[in-house]
This record gives sequence, C-alpha cells and structure tokens, in this order.
Amino acid sequence: MTDPQITHEITEAAIAVHGELGPGLLEAVCEECLCYELTNRHIQFAMQQPIPVVYKNAQLDCGCRADLVVADRIIVDIKASAAVANYDAARQEEED
Repeated sequence: MTDPQITHEITEAAIAVHGELGPGLLEAVCEECLCYELTNRHIQFAMQQPIPVVYKNAQLDCGCRADLVVADRIIVDIKASAAVANYDAARQEEED
C-alpha cells in the first residue's frame, strides 16, 4: 500500500470510531477502538512506540512515544476532546 492509501484507511478507521462512539471519551479508549478498526482492515501497526530524540548528536531519553506507528512509517497521534473549540470549528468551516 502507498502512504496515501494507508493514510486514507487510517482516516476512515478514525471516522468509523468517532461515528460509533461520538466525542468525549478518553484517548486510551479511542486508541483501542482505532486499533480494532486497523486490525479488521489488516493494517499493521504498533502501539505506544518510543520515539528517539537526537539533539546535537546525543540520543536523549525524553520519554516521547507515538500512540501508533502504522506500517512502520506513519505516526498517529490520537487526540480526544469533549467538544469542538471555536478555533477548530472555524478551521473546519474554512476546509469545507
């Protein structure tokens, strides 16, 4: 699969999770449900993967983790909110 095909599948899976659960749940719940969707779509992923931080040639242990790494190359950062903020709503209107 190409990167655009994978990101399309990730987006569709996230939309399916949101459509089923709605807003306001914890990110951990959304993550598990997204993993369920990706598994059903036969898309390989890893959860809570450490992300190395290299600063001035030194690898630092900053505790950075990716929520999901899909197909060994796409990082997914899951965010959840109870409602859409005014800024986000305005941005969404611009995109439509």
